Amino acid sequence: MTAVSPIIPPPVNTSRNRWTLIAVCAGTFMLLVDVTIVQVALPTIQRHLGASFTDLQWVIDAYALSLAALILTWGSISDRFGRKRVFIAGLAVFTASSLLCGLAQSINMLIWSRALQGVGGAAMFATGLALIAQDFQGPARGKAIAAWGATVGGAVAIGPLVGGVLTSGVGWRWIFIVNVPIGVVAIWFSSTKMRNQMDPGARRLDGLGLISFSAAMFLLELGLIRGNSLGWSSGPIVAMFCDSAAGFLAFIFIELHQTRPMFDLSLFRKPGFSGVSLGTFALGGGMFALIPYLTLYLQNDLGFSPLGGGLRLLPMTVLTFLVPFIFRAPIHTLPPGVVLGGGIAITAGGVAALLAVGPSSGWTVLIPGMVLSGIGIGIANPAIARVGLGVVPPERSGMASGLSNTFRIGGLATGVAALGAVFQQRITTSMSASFGAHAAALGRVISSAGIKAAAHGQTKIADAARVAFVSGLRSIFVIGAIIVALGGVAAACLVRSKDFHSATKRMSAPEPAPPVATERT
Repeated sequence: MTAVSPIIPPPVNTSRNRWTLIAVCAGTFMLLVDVTIVQVALPTIQRHLGASFTDLQWVIDAYALSLAALILTWGSISDRFGRKRVFIAGLAVFTASSLLCGLAQSINMLIWSRALQGVGGAAMFATGLALIAQDFQGPARGKAIAAWGATVGGAVAIGPLVGGVLTSGVGWRWIFIVNVPIGVVAIWFSSTKMRNQMDPGARRLDGLGLISFSAAMFLLELGLIRGNSLGWSSGPIVAMFCDSAAGFLAFIFIELHQTRPMFDLSLFRKPGFSGVSLGTFALGGGMFALIPYLTLYLQNDLGFSPLGGGLRLLPMTVLTFLVPFIFRAPIHTLPPGVVLGGGIAITAGGVAALLAVGPSSGWTVLIPGMVLSGIGIGIANPAIARVGLGVVPPERSGMASGLSNTFRIGGLATGVAALGAVFQQRITTSMSASFGAHAAALGRVISSAGIKAAAHGQTKIADAARVAFVSGLRSIFVIGAIIVALGGVAAACLVRSKDFHSATKRMSAPEPAPPVATERT
């Protein structure tokens, strides 16, 4: 049995630690690319596997839901058994399930494989920031977090482009299969270069918290996705929302009575934690959740190929990657609330600028909104990581990493489902003025397969469908802009430097690492 004991902290900022950063960034890049890379391929997947609009939502949400539901649990498990072990386990599950996605012969198999991908991705996402926090202190930690933030931006940047290249060149299945060799290399690096560090105070897992939170999230997403088809006032939908609310209340009750909860609700007493959580959730639900619908617009409405659609998202995605490097100095010197609130506010302005789109617009009308959004996201991403780690003790950085990313991915999952419901309903309402009883069926085809598939060469249907599609887009842009703006206000008002834990407050000066349990190697 491997000896484990509280020992003197490892040397700070060694070359070994740089390998940890490389492995974490590689894993984070891979799991986040699989959010954006799939979005570009959605129209092609719809045609090849005969998917409905609801199926396309599930291709995104099955992955995002598993991530959101399990990040907290994996963060808690990593504090108990070690972050390296959990990270490697996540890499293995993610790599294997990526292969299953690439081999899927039906839309149901793809959805379930995506859900399994999310299980592995949650383990990687939950431990990424914690692994950085355990191996880097002082100014080096700030640089490592900046590199991680740039990796998040890079995944957003390259995902649509790589997805377009692979889908147009060798087929949509390769957007998943390409993860396999990357995952194998990342597992090797992680196994040979990382230390396995854990929280000596973590002795048991929060099983009841896991069950109640996961069930509540699943029922919420299911109700949002199925609401249009079953009717928002129907018995099953009302029951789903009521059961979801009951699940969240049960989760709160359970966490309040745990001696070692996986979600420390007392953190909400710190305004800074509430601010970064609300801002992160708003960014996921109001901005990142819009990208699938931008992709559908570029390909299904304007008729671009997957590669062409991916290229036209570059004004946003490239800036998301470059801005953390360009503005690294002010991001780490200005008050965190100003940086985070300002970045999210710029993003809200970008989403609002997308409202310039109209039925006769070309894709260039989207450029100002995408540029502003890319700048805002690039500023906000490293600030989210900095604040998320800063408000908890270092020994609970596994939980902190899990909390930060739960709000990020939970916002994405909820946003895709909720905005999708509004999008489809608005299309149906617009079509009903001219096509009456056939509006619902036409709306389903337009929202998933596009205008050409619904029109079948009939000009009247094509014109009405274009107006309806853009009307749906504008509706969700308005909602997205409001959500992101509210998140920016919350972050700017609530995030304060005094809420930072003493061991992470002074990022500009070297700090000794706290005593923790570390495996002898």
